[in-house]
Amino acid sequence: MSNSPSDPARPAPHTFDDFDDLVAEAEAAPTAGWDFSWFEGRATEARPSWRYAEAMAQRLARAEASLDIQTGGGEVLASAATLPPLAVATEGWPANVAKATALLHPRGVAVVASPEDAPLPFADGAFDLVTSRHPVRARFGEIARVLRPGGTYFAQHVGPASAFEVVEYFLGPQPAEVRNGRHPDLERAEAEAAGLEVVDLRAERLRMEFFDVGAVVHFLRKVVWMVPDFSVEKYRPRLRELHDRIRAEGPFVAHSSRHLFDLRKPV
Repeated sequence: MSNSPSDPARPAPHTFDDFDDLVAEAEAAPTAGWDFSWFEGRATEARPSWRYAEAMAQRLARAEASLDIQTGGGEVLASAATLPPLAVATEGWPANVAKATALLHPRGVAVVASPEDAPLPFADGAFDLVTSRHPVRARFGEIARVLRPGGTYFAQHVGPASAFEVVEYFLGPQPAEVRNGRHPDLERAEAEAAGLEVVDLRAERLRMEFFDVGAVVHFLRKVVWMVPDFSVEKYRPRLRELHDRIRAEGPFVAHSSRHLFDLRKPV
């Protein structure tokens, strides 16, 4: 999404007033990859203080062999100015595999189609750096296996109850076990059980604003696990209510949850 709403360059809200036009535009927009430029002027999300993409790029510049897990369309990896001599990325969604291949192959990155829940198709100790931005699930046992002794897993994860104001608007109150899923304490325990040492773990909760109902539609089409059964047809009455609410009260506010993992495989 766009920059933090506190940014002085904050975009003006989208000016479409018609519900059907906003929804139709959002339904027609492509959703492949992790390019969020469509949201410019439509939604904002504050960014974590650790500036993940920049920190990742610094580590990539020092690495010998890197693996980016669940790379999406490859946009974050491609933003790094310098890549290691050996750079590999995995992705499970076919549309994203094609997009990542087109973006990353010219940079010398091998893109491997690999389902998110499958073992990583690489030898033990193949990489000194493994990265990931917003993996669906981190398989810490596999990450530890493919890391060399002394290697690092550096990643930004989605945390618990992220954007749950949006989720619960459509699905109603969620049970505690759902709200607490992806909790950094739980993931820390999984990582340590896999033999990885926690060098750093930081968490932040960040403000999101949706300026029109089309932005919410596009968000739920793009981040499909938020409301798994989402369709405009099914939720049209709730979307209409949300449209009226935004016009009367201003942006729909939610909060994303992010945590930064810096893990090390012991020598």
